[in-house]
Amino acid sequence: MRAPSTLRRPTKKNGDITQKGYEKKRTRLLSPYVPKQNTTGSGGNGGGNGNENGGSGGKQHTRRRTQRRVTHNEKRYHSAVGSGGASETRGVSPATRALRRGNRRLTRNESRYHSEVRQEAVQQALAQAMQNRHKPSLPMPSKRTSVMARSPDRDRHDSESSSDEDSIVNEETVESTPERERARDRSTPQMLPPPPLSDTSSTGSPPPLHHRSRMPPPTSNWDLRNKHEITDISDVMQNFRPYSQPPDVTHTSAQGARRQTAADRVNRYGSSASDDTIGTGTGRWKVSAKIQQLLNTLKRPKRRPLPEFYEDDDIELEIAANPKDPNAPKPEGGCMTPAVGEQLVVPSGLPRNLEAAVTRYGSASFKAPVATVLDPNGKLTTTLTYGKLLSRSQKIAYALLTKAFSKTGDTSLKTGDRVALVYPNNDPINFLCAFYGCLQAGIVPVPIEVPITRRDAGSQQIGFLLGSCSVQVALTSEACLKGLPKSTSGDVIQFKGWPRLHWFVTEHLARTPKDWLPPLKLTDETPAYIEYSTDRDGSVMGVTITRAAMLSHCRTLTMACNYTEGEIMVCVLDFKREVGLWHSVLASILNGMHVIYIPYALMKVNPASWMQMITKYRASVAVVKSRDLHWGLLATKDHKEISLNSLRMLLVADGANPWSLSSCDQFLSVFQAKGLRPDAICPCASSSEVLTVSVRRPGRAGVNATGRGVLSMQGLSYGVVRVDQENSLTSLTLQDCGQVMPGCVIVVVKMEGPAYLCKTDEVGEICVNSGATGTQYWGLQGLSNNTFKIQPLAADGKPISDAEYTRSGLLGFLGPGGLVFVCGSRDGLMTVTGRKHNADDIIATVLAVEPMKFIYRGRIAVFSIRVLRDERICVIAEQRPDCSEEESFQWMSRVLQAVDSIHQVGIYCLALVPPNFLPKTPLGGIHLSETKRRFLEGTLHPANVLMCPHTCVTNLPKPREVHQAADCVSDVGPASVIVGNLVQGNRLASAQGRDMGVLDEESDSNKRYQFISEILRWRAQSTADHVLFTLLNSKGAAAKVLSCSELHKRAERIGNLLNEKGRINTGDHVALIFPPGLDLICAFYGCLYVGAVPVTIRPPHPQNLQTTLPTVRMIVDVSKSVLVLSSQAVIKLLRSKEASNVVDLKSWPPILDTDDMPKKKLPVAYRAPTAEMLAYLDFSVSTTGMLAGIKMSHAAVTNLCRSMKLACELYPSRHIALCLDPYCGLGFALWCLSSIYSGHHSILIPPSEVEVNPALWLTAVSQYKVRDTFCSYGVMELCTKGLGSSVNQLKSRGVSLACVRTCVVVAEERPRINLTTSFSKLFSALGLSPRAVSTSFGCRVNVAICLQGASSPEPSTVYVDLRALRNDRVTLVERGSPHSLCLIESGKLLPGVKVLIANPESKGQCGDSHLGEIWVQSGHNASGYFTIYGDESDYADHFSARLVTSNTGEVYARTGYLGFLRRTEGAPSSCHSEETRLGLSESDTESLGSQQHLATDAGELQDAVFVVGALDETIVLRGMRYHPIDIENSVLRCHKKIAECAVFTWTNLLVVVVELDGNESEALDLVPLVTNTVLEEHHLIVGVVVVVDPGVVPINSRGEKQRMHLRDGFLADQLDPIYVAYNM
Repeated sequence: MRAPSTLRRPTKKNGDITQKGYEKKRTRLLSPYVPKQNTTGSGGNGGGNGNENGGSGGKQHTRRRTQRRVTHNEKRYHSAVGSGGASETRGVSPATRALRRGNRRLTRNESRYHSEVRQEAVQQALAQAMQNRHKPSLPMPSKRTSVMARSPDRDRHDSESSSDEDSIVNEETVESTPERERARDRSTPQMLPPPPLSDTSSTGSPPPLHHRSRMPPPTSNWDLRNKHEITDISDVMQNFRPYSQPPDVTHTSAQGARRQTAADRVNRYGSSASDDTIGTGTGRWKVSAKIQQLLNTLKRPKRRPLPEFYEDDDIELEIAANPKDPNAPKPEGGCMTPAVGEQLVVPSGLPRNLEAAVTRYGSASFKAPVATVLDPNGKLTTTLTYGKLLSRSQKIAYALLTKAFSKTGDTSLKTGDRVALVYPNNDPINFLCAFYGCLQAGIVPVPIEVPITRRDAGSQQIGFLLGSCSVQVALTSEACLKGLPKSTSGDVIQFKGWPRLHWFVTEHLARTPKDWLPPLKLTDETPAYIEYSTDRDGSVMGVTITRAAMLSHCRTLTMACNYTEGEIMVCVLDFKREVGLWHSVLASILNGMHVIYIPYALMKVNPASWMQMITKYRASVAVVKSRDLHWGLLATKDHKEISLNSLRMLLVADGANPWSLSSCDQFLSVFQAKGLRPDAICPCASSSEVLTVSVRRPGRAGVNATGRGVLSMQGLSYGVVRVDQENSLTSLTLQDCGQVMPGCVIVVVKMEGPAYLCKTDEVGEICVNSGATGTQYWGLQGLSNNTFKIQPLAADGKPISDAEYTRSGLLGFLGPGGLVFVCGSRDGLMTVTGRKHNADDIIATVLAVEPMKFIYRGRIAVFSIRVLRDERICVIAEQRPDCSEEESFQWMSRVLQAVDSIHQVGIYCLALVPPNFLPKTPLGGIHLSETKRRFLEGTLHPANVLMCPHTCVTNLPKPREVHQAADCVSDVGPASVIVGNLVQGNRLASAQGRDMGVLDEESDSNKRYQFISEILRWRAQSTADHVLFTLLNSKGAAAKVLSCSELHKRAERIGNLLNEKGRINTGDHVALIFPPGLDLICAFYGCLYVGAVPVTIRPPHPQNLQTTLPTVRMIVDVSKSVLVLSSQAVIKLLRSKEASNVVDLKSWPPILDTDDMPKKKLPVAYRAPTAEMLAYLDFSVSTTGMLAGIKMSHAAVTNLCRSMKLACELYPSRHIALCLDPYCGLGFALWCLSSIYSGHHSILIPPSEVEVNPALWLTAVSQYKVRDTFCSYGVMELCTKGLGSSVNQLKSRGVSLACVRTCVVVAEERPRINLTTSFSKLFSALGLSPRAVSTSFGCRVNVAICLQGASSPEPSTVYVDLRALRNDRVTLVERGSPHSLCLIESGKLLPGVKVLIANPESKGQCGDSHLGEIWVQSGHNASGYFTIYGDESDYADHFSARLVTSNTGEVYARTGYLGFLRRTEGAPSSCHSEETRLGLSESDTESLGSQQHLATDAGELQDAVFVVGALDETIVLRGMRYHPIDIENSVLRCHKKIAECAVFTWTNLLVVVVELDGNESEALDLVPLVTNTVLEEHHLIVGVVVVVDPGVVPINSRGEKQRMHLRDGFLADQLDPIYVAYNM
């Protein structure tokens, strides 16, 4: 059991930890994991079976057997390379050996299309990792069965939380607390592996995902026992231990013992853990086993220690993210010299430009073919001749210049206008005609992809490009136009973000007139065409290529590739852009060549088709990507007939990609036998901005014709070129991309900052100066200057020449002899903690981890996102459909290790999506920027996610340290703090409400007003027929009305019932279990009339007996009630069969029914001897799951009522509407006490009726013209959500809220400012004044501290800095500043209430700028806790706390809430001496003092109380104090599908539970977003993310989250989560 608050705990426990303590604790926690020298039994399993010792007899045997089984099955995931083959096969079953052989065979066959080097490196790295530390047993995420989408034949009980298999697994992994591990550690010098991951269900995840025969469970009574425990609550009652806090696995102090309690934990999830839970540390908490696993994994020392500790500051975060590594390699070479290509020689017979080429070949050799296209079946289809190209392109040119595209009739296109070319990938013929038609007409073509749907990935960006190029006409083919999506009117739909286009078909055009000539030759500087280029965030820019550049580029390609007329080229690339466009559409036509196009659709069906075409046509040139080489290798059955001896040049367009090397090598090794010459393979490097950077020349000769380098990846990450050994794990082998192009100059400049030249051994961005580059991004002047007009600077900062260079976006360096080496691209660059990594390299490593079994090779996206001031690497891949949960998780953990070993960088997020889920580009590649956008937006829907923030995030700010007195001599005590505050001019935080005036206790008329029951008698005599209560039903009609005398009579009859049937003694406790209504009030006064002490209890919920009935039962027990009073309906429920399943009927005290009562007068009225006697007990379950009962004396009751009467000006003529729960706190006082005291008419609206009819409360307020109304947050939320759309309807029904002066939310928490504001805004339409809505504040020690009074100024609002708040400081900031939190005051202090702010640990008074505990002094403080043991010494100071400084004589009650005070303007003048009377004189007049109340001095300063949150709820992490609600608000904002959220900690890990209001497939989208948001906004790493269904987060009647119940339910596996992610 747990104390009602953690205030009293000595600060050492959960307070801040000192640096020294931190180090000690860290060493202690890590000790079991630091490798020992002598590892004994490290047999077959790299880490030895640490589970052999401990455990007894048979059980141990099964455990060992399971362990062994697990090991074998996991072995499948290890490759047999590089970890001592012989020792590995020892003691392995023949089946496993066969399996492993199969694996090896598989790998060998696949190795044809793997990078061998990288594969071996990865395997070695993994093997080494295995030897150095045992397999990290990452806890596997648990997933609900439905999310796994497994086969339907699984039987249902598989996913039940108490299935026997689960329990057995748990028993086997002897999971324990650190002490036990240390003990075991001492006894054996052996290393302990973390708990094994069982093969089919990792501790506590749903059972088997793939049916494999399992061992029969050794014991079969487990299932029964679990069920028994859950149902039999009497076990709980005999022994309250189960409510103890679950074991804390990291704090090994004797904390548990110290927490005796006044309050018992109420477990919402019904299951009571049996005693073994307490015994074994983590006995049956299934989830906690996983968390222990996670802790074990996290405790392993990380490779790189945290950089120096930093304060919580932005600049520091920035510095920590970019540390300067003193050991980083530095470039040592001299400054580079520009590499100059050979002179451009134009062959004599070449046409002078492209139009001339079309004219010349179209007339001289008009029958010669220019293009042949294969159809997707591989049969030859169409061929275009040069003659046809000439005539068709002229028709198109004529039509474009003469057709009237607009309605007015004037020709809309002139030379220089831009048009879009929209042709599919299988129609190069129409594209060629249109492209050359545009060139002849002097119109600028913008080739783009065919938009398939309205929402194509990236098509919006294309629309932006078309808009910025002011394109109005789109040229397309008939077939393509048919396929475009149409609107109902038959027009092509308007694509998202696109300008309005006129679609024009370029086929079947009329002949051009004989005398028509194309317009005069345009100047060389006019644009020829615009090619689109996409940057890393998906923005599309149009690169402008002038006519001169286009021609010059064709000439350089002709010279470099040695093209001649009539040659045959096979093209597999996209002919609309880049290499495909330059070679197969431009250079080929300038040279009069014949191109055979292989569409992408055909490549998918027949990957060898391009080689067959080379063989068939004896082609001399082929233009391909390394992917095509790779696919060609796979098509082994087609290799027989292929002959490549005609090929003189195999141009590899993506030769700049580091992995093209292995494709080229493997292709050559297979096809050299088929006539492929080694010198025909020509990788090239290119980019949209500079066109071709370099190309390896075909048939090359000379020393430096080609080269390759084995480079250190570590060096490259620092931007330095270092040669590595051939066999090094962390090397990258690069091939050259050929020499500089003719007529070009290349330099390499620094990647960041000004464009200084690099040193010779430094990696930088390649820049080109030549006549054949792009000139600008269309319409983007600033970006263009930064890309196309670079002047490289020498070391002295002066430009090396006047020439302007263009950035290529490629990163690399120059080798000997002008060879260009590219090792990455600007777009794929990820700078993590100051080191640079290339996305392509990481993909290569990921692929080398046995990929083909788990994921699709071509479908991987790697990108970085910025979280907490640094880039974090995300890897997203498509997993194969037959890959099981377990396998994919194993694979993911191996990928993490491989990337870590080879690149020394952590992956922040690794996600697997179902097949075909990643957004694709039109040619089937992965659309990277769209993938990233969906990932950050939470619409990617992954099937598996592994986040590793613990290992990646190394720039967290320094944990806060608070030095204790023991640590330093000059201890700063509370007194010094006060002096410091005074010196700085800070006010000490204290404040008080109005004076209540003095009461003459002795006068007889006043004596009777010390007892609320006496006041009721007096009212029954003097104003017998005055109506006190009206209870409304859900229709809004008065269900029952109660006048003073009726209430008095019914109370007397209940008193008789208690006396006669209940044989009640004075001072006995009576439990009142009634629904909200009048019976409750009558029963309450009936108890007072006979001197019994009433305890009001909410009845159990009929639909949810399992969780609500034990709470009722527990309050009855804890309050020591000798009798239960209730109504027929509730009694029937308590005695029902369903209820008896939960709580044994015989265990209840006698139950009396108030519906059958004797009609007799009470013979004698009871009157308590003193007002200090106990009037009633108030029990409430706090948000931390504590059940705390408080004692309210008669004096406190009348004092509270009087205070509220003064503040709210309550008189008999007033109507007050109450819509809240009447069971505890201020809600109870308003419902049952206040009307009797002040005589006003209370309209009672049970919240359950508002659930049925959300408009009930507001309609009643309007109907009765209520000035003051009180509600709970739950009701306010019901109205806001339920009436959002029907405000106008209410208005038309005449509902008006203009009458409302105060609408107070009764709460014991920080005001929910979002809810109150949205409520005010929504109902302002019905006349609700914005200043009417306010909140109150009460707590266990004093149920009403603040309450917005009748004539108080409106509540003030402040913005405080969240980061300061974490350090218990209050710093006011401007609205809207970063890290600001808006707080609103919790109403005004009630009359007679005094508060101050004290430091909860030192008990010194706080200054204004400090956050501290609110202490309260008032006549209506509770007299103490009512506890089951009656042992109050432990928290006596909750009610009798004294300051250690300043005014030490006064006694305060500690509220357990943190807050602060602020002086605000405009308050009512304080005390009025006339108002000394109770305000209850015989006549009960209105006038009493109400006039004086209204006399306010507007200028007067007044104290506002700001409540920040319950001290019990706060989470202390990294030495700072967090309020769960702040983290939850951040989480709620991070994704629109998160309905509710709650956070708690478990063993120092932050657990975030989110309710998903959406499809289960979206569950995993939330994990990265939640992790990012909490890291970014709170500098905390989330340990576990739990995604559950809506309604799982328990909310109590006050609308507060029950985080501790949630925690217990989570740890006892009762939440049935959709997904649980354990962040690494």
